[in-house]
Amino acid sequence: MKTKITEMLGIRYPIFQGAMAHVSSTYHLPAAVSDAGGLGILATGSQMEPKELQRQIRLLKANTNAPYGVNVVATNPFLREILNIIAEEGAFAATYGIGNPERIIKTLKPAGIKCIPVIPSVKWAVRAEKDGADALVVEGMESGGHVGYVSTLPLVPQVIDAVKIPVVAAGGIGDARGLVAALALGAEGIQMGSRFIVTKESLVPQPTKGAIFKSQLEDTVITGNITGLRCRVLRNKLAETMLGLEERGASREMSRFGSGKMHSAFIEGDPVNGSVMLGQICGMIREELSAGELIRQMVEGAEGIIHSLGK
Repeated sequence: MKTKITEMLGIRYPIFQGAMAHVSSTYHLPAAVSDAGGLGILATGSQMEPKELQRQIRLLKANTNAPYGVNVVATNPFLREILNIIAEEGAFAATYGIGNPERIIKTLKPAGIKCIPVIPSVKWAVRAEKDGADALVVEGMESGGHVGYVSTLPLVPQVIDAVKIPVVAAGGIGDARGLVAALALGAEGIQMGSRFIVTKESLVPQPTKGAIFKSQLEDTVITGNITGLRCRVLRNKLAETMLGLEERGASREMSRFGSGKMHSAFIEGDPVNGSVMLGQICGMIREELSAGELIRQMVEGAEGIIHSLGK
């Protein structure tokens, strides 16, 4: 399955694994995705230290010879060192979202690393292209984690009409049908996060995976509407508390209360009191496949759908 994005990055299939703090912050999942023909993306988060990043990248490269990406958070206090390590280790792509991208692009593009920001609107897509981005991940509000205000279906084609660089669609995609729909909209590939959380190579504890398997379409909510950091998460005890704080306008209390809760969900295995960042495709997730099995199912399914549409 060839597209402009597979040719740009040298990957077999136009499927990105979204960067997720505490889920893809170690080499295990990104290496498996890349080895299966997609683009595995290592998450550095806002606090990863340079030595740990270098260690994880080298472990990733020891477990696959395929292209891989690294996600950069511009607010990381070690940003300069992080960027230098990514350039030295030779990542194929860097994704990024929050913060000023200027330093990221100026450091990584000369090293031959493709710069691919994650954006939630047409305005930011146009700006990213002017900044020098090589491609875009365009993410609708159906996705898990930090979200914008527009859903994927209307967002992706309007961004494609506004820019010339390749677009990767994200948000609300969890199977072959979503891949075909994204390609029909004009995207050159897709990015998935939630679906990869429960793959076999993901180190997320079973209690959290189990809560995801049990979830239904309506079981996610968006918190952070009053703080500006809107985040789609699984509805649980923590989310209900956060929504209650929002109703009272307690933005400062929300920030303190929510600190470290992703670690609780994805490392400690507490899906009740932890922040389970999860997209609206959650109701489609019912089995724990390997990354290779998931990608193979998606590609074969998509090719079958495209063939049937041709008839």
